Amino acid sequence: MNSHRSSAGSAGSGGSEAPEKPERRRVPTRAWLQPALIGLVILAAFIGAYVGLQRNPQPHEIPIAVTGERLARETGEALGPSARIVRTATPAAARQALESREAVASLTRNPGAGVLHLDVAGANGQSTTAIVTDLVRTYAQQTGQRLTVDDVIPLVKYDSRGLAGFYLSFGVTLAGFVLAQSVLGLRAVLPPGYRFALVTGFSVLAGILAAVLAGPVLHAVPAPVVPLAITLALLTSAAAFTTLLLGTYLGPIGVPVATLLLLTLGNATSGAVIGAGLLPAPARFVSPLLPPGAAVRAVGNLSYFQSTTMLMPMITLVVWSVGAALLVAAQPKLSRAKAQERP
Repeated sequence: MNSHRSSAGSAGSGGSEAPEKPERRRVPTRAWLQPALIGLVILAAFIGAYVGLQRNPQPHEIPIAVTGERLARETGEALGPSARIVRTATPAAARQALESREAVASLTRNPGAGVLHLDVAGANGQSTTAIVTDLVRTYAQQTGQRLTVDDVIPLVKYDSRGLAGFYLSFGVTLAGFVLAQSVLGLRAVLPPGYRFALVTGFSVLAGILAAVLAGPVLHAVPAPVVPLAITLALLTSAAAFTTLLLGTYLGPIGVPVATLLLLTLGNATSGAVIGAGLLPAPARFVSPLLPPGAAVRAVGNLSYFQSTTMLMPMITLVVWSVGAALLVAAQPKLSRAKAQERP
């Protein structure tokens, strides 16, 4: 019996094996390096755009309406490329140029008294107003003339720094971007029709909510609520469908590209924090062509400038929104056609 136990024990101990250690899988370098590099690129771009553009703003052909041929010639020679002189025949015409945003300031002279009078629009932003005032004041001092300044289109009380339009545009763009990022993650669950309905419905609700909060609730944006809501709904839609477009066609890298395009470049060059006339040439070129810049202009026009220049900003928002949506809708058909072409 003992021998039986002994043999059984021997068999048991001989049959037991040490548990195998799970083989460690080698993590591909790209799996951790790519997200880190993308994050660093976005960081550098964000700081470079927002901090770099406001570091040393320089005026470039800022439009100033000047009454009288002689005064227009003198100021044009004195201010050089910093200003673009818009000649007007009468002070009323210069004021109209200011109110229609054809110019950011209007300058007239009382010849007998040797006094220059500058009308500015504070609604164009502190940076633009300050630069224009400094330019004209320097000219007045050099020519021995006295200068009086009047802000004829001031900012409202609850937007004393003129940044409400920027924050409104940034927040709405961010909301559309975040929604699209979520929709991209739910593509396996949500059919295309549901995705389009979700983005469209969300854009309408976001536009209404943002317009009501910024206007009647906070009194920071004195624009009519309905046109403002339409503008912000188009901005939300443009941001969401553009992010969907980039994520659909570019894959995982599409969302970072949308971050750079909309949240970084688009908002930094919108002209809200630093006036468009103070941006470098490349930034001035893209500013009105991107959704945030178009929206900032539209919000400013609706709020302070009698809606006289709404056409181009609205066209820009519609083109981005509808164009991106159509390209997203076409992607499945393009993928099927490409698959059929393969041997």
